[in-house]
Amino acid sequence: MGYTALYRKFRPITFSEMVGQEHITKTLKNQIIAGRVGHAYLFNGGRGTGKTSAAKILARAINCLNPQNGEPCNKCEICMGAISGSLTDIVEMDAASNNSVEDIRSIREEVNFLPTKAKYRVYIIDEVHMLSIGAFNALLKTLEEPPEHVKFILATTEPQKLPATILSRCQRFDFKRISNEDIIKRLEIVCKESNIESTKGALSAIATLSEGAMRDSLSILERCVQDGENKIDEDKVKDLVGIPKTIFVSNLLEAITEYDVDKALQAINQMLNEGKDISNLIWEMIKYVKDILVYQATKKIDLYNEEEKKQIDEFAKNITKERLVDLIDKLSALETQVKWATQKTIVFEAGIIKLCNKQTDINNNIEERVKKIEQYLKSGTNKVQQPMQSMQNIQQEQPRFVSTENQTQNKPNTVNPSNANQEKSKETMNPKDSKSFANSKNSEEYWPEIVNDLRKNGKIVLYTNLLGTKAKQINDMTVGIEFPQGITSFGKTVLEKQENMREISKLVSIACGKEMQIKYILNQGNNQNHVMSKEENLKNFANQSDIPFNIID
Repeated sequence: MGYTALYRKFRPITFSEMVGQEHITKTLKNQIIAGRVGHAYLFNGGRGTGKTSAAKILARAINCLNPQNGEPCNKCEICMGAISGSLTDIVEMDAASNNSVEDIRSIREEVNFLPTKAKYRVYIIDEVHMLSIGAFNALLKTLEEPPEHVKFILATTEPQKLPATILSRCQRFDFKRISNEDIIKRLEIVCKESNIESTKGALSAIATLSEGAMRDSLSILERCVQDGENKIDEDKVKDLVGIPKTIFVSNLLEAITEYDVDKALQAINQMLNEGKDISNLIWEMIKYVKDILVYQATKKIDLYNEEEKKQIDEFAKNITKERLVDLIDKLSALETQVKWATQKTIVFEAGIIKLCNKQTDINNNIEERVKKIEQYLKSGTNKVQQPMQSMQNIQQEQPRFVSTENQTQNKPNTVNPSNANQEKSKETMNPKDSKSFANSKNSEEYWPEIVNDLRKNGKIVLYTNLLGTKAKQINDMTVGIEFPQGITSFGKTVLEKQENMREISKLVSIACGKEMQIKYILNQGNNQNHVMSKEENLKNFANQSDIPFNIID
């Protein structure tokens, strides 16, 4: 007799041997005992969770000549024929390779014939989601009203691909991922019967790698004993699968937390020289960081020896939760980049170097951005335009700008909010909200505090555009805002937003203790203070950056 793979040799032959699916096996056994077996079942779940095994056991149980508490006896003629594959009344069909209309039509013709030996003719259709639309349509009527001697058992990993008309005709059972504890218990039985010596750490590593699939765990176990030695430990499992040892992952994480690029690259080279897979390495790093995070919260950790637990405890004391969460996020992003990269090693090393960079990204540091913007404003340059564009987060409509030339020819051109907005402003005005400027009516006193208050409240874009401006009261209802240093076209766009106009009007009204409107005043007599065009902005930026610049019409 030829060699049989472990996952086939130890395939469950009774419901009681199935691992981790008690919620399903109990229901099926009760149906068999009560004689209320349905005509169509749908078994759904991840790979290696027992769908096909449960279908075969159910097919034998309903045809068994001597059933025992809903279980097949596996000794009678029917059970023995089903196990050996000689019983023609139980038909197994792979929909991945038999997915045409003709394949389903052959089933429709066969169901009219009585079974040869068994009580029921059972059709087990695996990977049923692979059937074509025409095949599903051909199956519908037969699946809904099959002859009394016919049962259908459908199995799939992707039930969302099945038409609703198929789903509604079946009793659906969802198979769960098998827990690591259940997988370890089953592996211990397999090792005992196969004379395999294994450590608890080795079985735990296999269970973790299998990701809830019993078949995968048996395949990994089988690979570990192919060298002729029936002894396995955790290191052997990791070496065969290509997963780095915990000490390597710990050293790399230590280099990242210490911002030591050289040490990190040395650790990477050591692991890559041993043939470790980069994807597995990133996966192990994410898992290790997650375990440290769990240890910080619960002070409990499994699957590690005492020395490794001491190292995790040391990490937990010297690194913050925020840093750990950030590492998980960035490592997950790096995993995606490596997956689609052609030069995986280069992309991986570049990502680790970034993680070792202690310098915080300026885009995540508001205070540092504000200081730089203030320096640009004080130097009288227009470089502030770019940093402000990166922070733009303003919405909706536009007020108008009025130049001093318009004041001499026309009536003051102001923006009047709608009645709804005026009522809203009145509701929001409260002397208690004025805080530091406390109803001061002197614009020279309250305006700098209003600008500073915008910064404290996180209105950074407004703050940077109003920095260095002056306010003067034009009349009892209007306050004008002057721009001695001029304004950029981007700043004009920002301040033209109605949302910003309402915000500034509200603060001015609170400071003055009454409803006030605002008006922007530009001094166009000075060429340095006019609103720059797009071409001028580009030219200034190019000159400041030493970039050759020429406009071609």
